[in-house]
Amino acid sequence: MNKFRSNHLKLSLSLLALFICLILPLAADEGMWPYNLVPKDYLAKKYNFKATDEWLNHLRFASVRFGGASASFVSPDGLVLTNHHVGRGAIQNLSTPERDLVKNGFYARTRAEELKCRGVELSVLQGIEDVTDRVFSAEKPGMSAQEIMAAREKAISEIQKEASDKTGLRCQVVSLYSGSMYNLYKYKTYNDVRLVFAVEDAIAFFGGDPDNFTYPRYDLDISIFRVYENDQPLKTKDYLKWSTTPLKEGDLVFCSGNPGSTGRLLTYDQLLFLRDVSYPFTINNLKRRQAILHEYATRGPEQERIASNTIFGVENSLKATTGYQSGLIDKDLMAKKLAEEQQIRQAIAANPELAKEFGQAWDEIAQAQKEFASFFKQYQFFERGNAFNTTYFNLAKSLIRMAEAKGSQNRPPMAEAGRMMGFMSQINDDFEIWKLTDSLKQLKEELPEEQETKWLLGCQSPEEVAMSLITGTKLKDPEFRKKLMEGGSEAIYQSNDPMIKLALMIDPVARGLRERHENKVRAVEVKNGTLVARALFQLKGTSIPPDATGTLRLSFGVVKGYIENGKKIPFHTTLAGLYQKAQKFNYQPPYSLPEKWIQKKSSLNLNTSLNFVATIDSIGGNSGSPVVNRKGEFVGALFDGNIQSLPTRFVYEEKVSRSVMVDGQALIEALIKIYDARPLADELLGRLPTR
Repeated sequence: MNKFRSNHLKLSLSLLALFICLILPLAADEGMWPYNLVPKDYLAKKYNFKATDEWLNHLRFASVRFGGASASFVSPDGLVLTNHHVGRGAIQNLSTPERDLVKNGFYARTRAEELKCRGVELSVLQGIEDVTDRVFSAEKPGMSAQEIMAAREKAISEIQKEASDKTGLRCQVVSLYSGSMYNLYKYKTYNDVRLVFAVEDAIAFFGGDPDNFTYPRYDLDISIFRVYENDQPLKTKDYLKWSTTPLKEGDLVFCSGNPGSTGRLLTYDQLLFLRDVSYPFTINNLKRRQAILHEYATRGPEQERIASNTIFGVENSLKATTGYQSGLIDKDLMAKKLAEEQQIRQAIAANPELAKEFGQAWDEIAQAQKEFASFFKQYQFFERGNAFNTTYFNLAKSLIRMAEAKGSQNRPPMAEAGRMMGFMSQINDDFEIWKLTDSLKQLKEELPEEQETKWLLGCQSPEEVAMSLITGTKLKDPEFRKKLMEGGSEAIYQSNDPMIKLALMIDPVARGLRERHENKVRAVEVKNGTLVARALFQLKGTSIPPDATGTLRLSFGVVKGYIENGKKIPFHTTLAGLYQKAQKFNYQPPYSLPEKWIQKKSSLNLNTSLNFVATIDSIGGNSGSPVVNRKGEFVGALFDGNIQSLPTRFVYEEKVSRSVMVDGQALIEALIKIYDARPLADELLGRLPTR
């Protein structure tokens, strides 16, 4: 690591050790661990498990990033298993009014029937390299917060470009421990992905939104794809063999996935900003969108089909954000976070050297939160595009930003360029008009005096503006987007497309807000967040897990029920319980079952485990993560957490917080007895040559 503060700093930091050790013990099985920081000694001591490099590498190569979520290779011929809700967007894009694959499911009985998913890209982590020294070497004494951030970002861009050019892989530098460590992640990507199997939405999301983030659950939230290379199924040496041994309570299990973000190293003032500013805005915004989407869905069966995927995403985000907020309004949780911070700050204040080095960090972060609050709403509406809720505006904005970055070191990733060139999602103009109209109404309600609002709407109604923009744009046409991409800034600035013109008009405003955020908020957080984390990091080293960053992590825990309101909650549910719950609600949505499941009930072993819970530490982004046993065998796929798990975004808790998994045993049972898909089951089980 960069010797950024000399030996006397390390000695003075030791004065804090007593305080830190008292308030920051390693909390049970806490941690979403980077693969190069897995606590091997802890696993050996507590679970008598030896996490060898061979075992870890095999699991890492079998783990797949699927969009912003997770998946895994489960056969030597490139089968990839994830959640139905992770693959839902791809399944929706393959659907038509006449063939609704989300509602009715899909099974390709031959390789020729597997459906190519345009725009889907999967990636596999090939290696991790510590580049902390190189990033920090860009800093010079006396630099301001803005200069420090710019220097680090320049170094990061150079590292990524150099690594990509050298390896041909997609390379990403990841900040860990609030900027105290930087690792280079190298990914191999796959763009030929085909749908093999998907269950019906009714069984994938049995219980609907009422049961989301709850337990007991009864969902077969599974979809299966296949990766192709050179038009042939990918031959995968590292795939997860299927466990045929039922789980029992107390079993050690591991989860390998891509958790999105946690805030366990955030300062108290950063948590206050989330509680008082960010989350209330987000929750209200999601509730508004939920209402207008349901209103659109009531217009007819086709509108319901079109809106279903967006409704799912909005309601999932709403419930998750509400759960995160529940932690921040918990007085005990916040009191604990404040006490921890105050003890550290008091120890620093008592030592002149430490006070000079670290004393201002928390106050500067607090001031940055106040600054952000002063323009947060404008930032959300203009820079984050909340005022322009349509796929077309997102496309226009991306094209403009990519043209700006063309030829610079901050080039857009190839995935983004490919998405712009070949984006084939079924865009429905009527739906886009509906969404855009409401977001323009919201802009007018929330920021009526902003000059940009007046420019946009003038004497026209939000409905009229939305209609004109959506019906006038050509951005649905991939060839039109291709010409704009190839033509760069000149082609974009000369375009008469109304959505491009809108994005160009908003871009200077958005850029100004973005730069203000970068300079006054993010730069301050980067500089001072590093200082806050540095003391903890140097004292505790990597015994403290870093916050999640959307990159591959390993978590572990035990299969275990819990006590809720004095009642024992079992570690697993069964197929029998699924039918009992459906019957309890008279098979009415969201507790209805697909017709196949009703007709073939008698053929099933109803004692088969359907879902199970474990103390695995997880967060959004872990959906689809493979869960394996000590042998590294596939036992299930993580698809949810109970409601008590949501506040663990900020403070880990093991007593009642649980991750929820689909049991692999239930999938095999359903494939054979419900879906007549024995060849697919046999491929998963490794019992027959692949088809």
